Amino acid sequence: MVNRFTTAQSTVAMRRRRPPALVMLAAMALLTALTADAVARPAARPAPPTEATAPRDAGEPIMAIVSIKSQQVTFYDADGWILRAPVSTGITGRETPAGIFAVIEKDKDHHSTLYDDAWMPNMQRITWNGIALHGGPLPGYAASHGCIRMPYGFAEKLFDKTWIGMRVIISPNDAAPVEFSHPALLVPNAEAIAAAPARAETLAAEATEAVKTADETKKAAATAARETASLTASLRKLESLKRGADAELALADKALAAARTEQATARAEDLKEKAASRAADLGTQLEAARADAKSKVDTAAAAKEAAKAAATRKVDAARAANDAKLALEPVSVYISRATRKLYVRRNTHKPWVDGGEVFDATIEVPVTIRNPDQPIGTHVFTAMASNGAGLRWTAVTIDDGDDARDALDRITIPQDVLDRIAPTALPRSSLVISDEPLNRETNYRTEFVVVLNNQPQGGLAMRKRPDDVRVAGSGLDDFFGSFHWGNSDSQYASSRQRGGQNYYQRQW
Repeated sequence: MVNRFTTAQSTVAMRRRRPPALVMLAAMALLTALTADAVARPAARPAPPTEATAPRDAGEPIMAIVSIKSQQVTFYDADGWILRAPVSTGITGRETPAGIFAVIEKDKDHHSTLYDDAWMPNMQRITWNGIALHGGPLPGYAASHGCIRMPYGFAEKLFDKTWIGMRVIISPNDAAPVEFSHPALLVPNAEAIAAAPARAETLAAEATEAVKTADETKKAAATAARETASLTASLRKLESLKRGADAELALADKALAAARTEQATARAEDLKEKAASRAADLGTQLEAARADAKSKVDTAAAAKEAAKAAATRKVDAARAANDAKLALEPVSVYISRATRKLYVRRNTHKPWVDGGEVFDATIEVPVTIRNPDQPIGTHVFTAMASNGAGLRWTAVTIDDGDDARDALDRITIPQDVLDRIAPTALPRSSLVISDEPLNRETNYRTEFVVVLNNQPQGGLAMRKRPDDVRVAGSGLDDFFGSFHWGNSDSQYASSRQRGGQNYYQRQW
């Protein structure tokens, strides 16, 4: 480079002595040499990400944002970032999918069932088919089969801080939450929040009593039905005996009419008297039995109606108690432009036998989106903390479309849904808007799984589903009273069957 600067000085001196054409050629040569030198010099690389901890007391992490571009993960509490670390995401062909996820299971000492029993310590699963955050080797570039590897020590330190349902955002580029406000975001009611615990306790007690009452009335109805059936059999027997006695009386009448001697007449009169007495006695018994049967039938019918009403009250009470209990949990709302529907998820904290916890999904309704054929982007709005009578929100955008404010301006959430979820909205609640449908990995043991379809998904696509697909059946009624999945949408066509949501065994 020093020689080139010297050459440039000599060339300038020669301009005074040489013809203009030669001066021009010399200048062009100098420009070419300087340009070549600039191209040859490598561009300055950004400093590789390193582990960092915020210089303050950290609160509970609310979300994690993974940047595929920067190979870095950052965790945030209510006041900003608290932990950062380098990561290693999926290699070409097995890329870590960009999108919206949440922690659905944690395993301190996990070993892979797909990759030769590979050790994946402090595993935090975000899809049931095997995408997770876990400790692993970090070569300084993307190197995994789709998971997000973190430094071993960092993963261990983080493991006890996170929680089932914590938001995990995987962004193709760098992204961070920014303070945000908008009238469409959930606005809680302080009185409703204060009353929620007592209301949940009261409705739980009422639901328990409704179960007891329903059981008692069901047993009473069954007893009445048995008694009615027994009485009906006795009534049929008496009716048969009465017909027989009437027939005997008729024969006695014929015998009396045919008698030609005093002896025959006396014998016929005696038979008729006995037959008449028997017929009269059976008639009295039959009349009493019919009256008793009518009373029993009426009682059985009333008991049956009471049992039916008690069963309805039991379902209603269970649903009300469930809603009241869910009101104590942060609520997550997802709005899809692809399906033009709104979905709600809340964690029940009820463990599932094969791992994870069950999420309530009883709200799924159409939603109005202005200009529904225009892209809206993918935006995550999160309630970070209480803010006076309301909530303090942030926004994260990971896919192009409208900006966050314009996206919210295009949405009209049904008022009945707002009435159900807004009054008791708590910190950690969220609203997600996206062009994407819910990914087929979304089921009753996940929060929302949303994948950006304009980004590579090799790490997700390579994980094939097992052959033994099991369908979640009526067992879920124990969790929710009645479990509702809404109508079968095209977004679930590959993962749902009529009658319920498919259950897939976990896979690694």
